[in-house]
Amino acid sequence: MTNAADRLISRIRARGNAVVVGIDPRPAQLPAEIRDRFAKDRAGIAGAIRAFGSELIDVVAGLVPAVKFQSAFFEEFGPEGVLALHENAAEAKRRGLFVIIDGKRNDIGSTAEAYARGYLGQPPGNESEGPAWEADALTINPYLGSDGIVPFAKVAAERGRGLFVLVRTSNPSAGDFQDLIAEGKPVYRHVADRLVEWAEPLRGESGYSALGAVVGATYPQQLAELRAAMPGVIFLIPGYGAQGGTAADVAAGCNADGLGAVVNCSRGILFAFERPDLRERFGNDWRGAVAAAVGEMVEDLAAHTPMGKLRA
Repeated sequence: MTNAADRLISRIRARGNAVVVGIDPRPAQLPAEIRDRFAKDRAGIAGAIRAFGSELIDVVAGLVPAVKFQSAFFEEFGPEGVLALHENAAEAKRRGLFVIIDGKRNDIGSTAEAYARGYLGQPPGNESEGPAWEADALTINPYLGSDGIVPFAKVAAERGRGLFVLVRTSNPSAGDFQDLIAEGKPVYRHVADRLVEWAEPLRGESGYSALGAVVGATYPQQLAELRAAMPGVIFLIPGYGAQGGTAADVAAGCNADGLGAVVNCSRGILFAFERPDLRERFGNDWRGAVAAAVGEMVEDLAAHTPMGKLRA
């Protein structure tokens, strides 16, 4: 059972890039060929989401090291949607992708332990059944302090899984709380400092910890500040593309060798077939448009960040 950070770093090196494809399926934007195959009720929409996710995984599995499933876009369709998430995550795992469930879970005590066992470990029952979820890592919220982190970190260490803790997020109102000054420094720095402590026991042979941080691309100055403050912590960087973050912004989150960060892009890849230039090139071949968008992102990051060194 290897350390999750070591598995992620290995996949990054194998692919020569650190792109994470975010799978956030929006039913109204699914390709018509998929939408038209399913009924318009809840079960049918969940089936369309599952089919879209499966085909996306088939396109990107040989191109990127990781995928991130935003659980909300599946959960809104009830049990059928959750089943679609489960099946897509399991398929991504079978295809050799590092699988992140973006659920931003948080609680304390036995409730946190139950969340951790469910997503990262082995729920009570027959061990031969395997884990309930095929997830390599889960996003979690630190708002409840160490009581809300330690139970997750314990299960992650026992089961060789990973965590990404929200530190400085990419949304416009993030500063409402995260930038507030407490004891001479912003709240996000307090979170970062504690995260370094939590991360140390989960450090792998790669030098990186299985406990990572979510730090947005839309605040590059703070991204650079946090990179210096959190050695050995892998950053999951959202905000690239549709949210306004650029490759130049992302550069500050990388170490000099190109490691230390993975960059998520969701809408810009999933719905690349809506772009006029790619529609002109690929017509109804939405899969080709998705692959092209992945290639563009890989090239952009290679040209404007230290991630270009991952190709060596």
